Amino acid sequence: MKSLEAIFEGMNQLHVVVLGDVMLDNYWWGDVERISPEAPVPVVALQKRESRPGGAANVALNCKALGAEVTLATVIGDDSDGLLLHGMLQDAGIADDLVMKSARRTTTTKTRVMARKQQMLRLDAEDSSELGTEDEHPFIDLVLRFLQRRKPDVLIFEDYNKGVLKENIIRRVTAHCRELGIVTTVDPKLRNFLAYEGVTIFKPNLKELREGLNIQLEQVDELSLAAADQKLRQHLKHQVSFITLSEKGVYFNDGTSAAQLPSHLRNIADVSGAGDTVIATAALVYAQSRDAGLMAAVANIAGGLVCEEVGVVPINKEQLLTECLELLKDNQAVPTPVKSNL
Repeated sequence: MKSLEAIFEGMNQLHVVVLGDVMLDNYWWGDVERISPEAPVPVVALQKRESRPGGAANVALNCKALGAEVTLATVIGDDSDGLLLHGMLQDAGIADDLVMKSARRTTTTKTRVMARKQQMLRLDAEDSSELGTEDEHPFIDLVLRFLQRRKPDVLIFEDYNKGVLKENIIRRVTAHCRELGIVTTVDPKLRNFLAYEGVTIFKPNLKELREGLNIQLEQVDELSLAAADQKLRQHLKHQVSFITLSEKGVYFNDGTSAAQLPSHLRNIADVSGAGDTVIATAALVYAQSRDAGLMAAVANIAGGLVCEEVGVVPINKEQLLTECLELLKDNQAVPTPVKSNL
């Protein structure tokens, strides 16, 4: 079994494609000192404005921060926000071979108004309709040709229900990845929840699992999660389930072993973007180790670390390795998996 140091070093040799919905995250920072005389709302005196790549682009940034070569695959609007986002991706070293611009789309933009280290308001501008056939078919051809030519190690589906990940795109890309031996990981949303048949890793959160399978799952324990996993496998026939449970930690099941790992005590500042960090970390660790338990343990730590930062920020690889070496010492944070009998 590889050491943690070897796994983290090996991430530098991986090529990852992140396929999904991207967005522009705007942050307007200021102070609140009074209530508006026009309505009972705070007045924010703006001091600073900042823009960051979000959604699937934040997953790409996390993969890049972990040392991988990263190619982003998406469709953005042919507009000023898309131009700004595209420029930031280039500046960050994210390959844009598979970024397609469309005059028929609007670049998704989320503007967060921040004061006193808190989010006061969020403004969304977006077109969440599915890609039209005029964009869908050339995008599929672009992605499949790239996969055939470059044969990346990992493909991450990052679904934000903004229309890029149509069922036909999901099925055709997944099938091509299986033929090429590419690890496929999924961060799903409800619209296409059961479309990801045959992927390697499926990573819903607890809310998505309940809604996607239409189950109550009132007790969050290993027995109930194993039952939910069995139902999930009947639909998807995937290899590894990786379920994030917020303050209850994470759960993994690779079909032969399973365990629930508790969360680590953190000073939570902002949970925005934590799921992006978790899927990026899980994908790269699994690609290097093929160990679902270790994948879950490291990704669990990574998600907690970024929650200590305000705003959507990528993981710090050096800090993550340091924490993992401490918390996973002698496998203390990786309980012995139990055999799944379900």
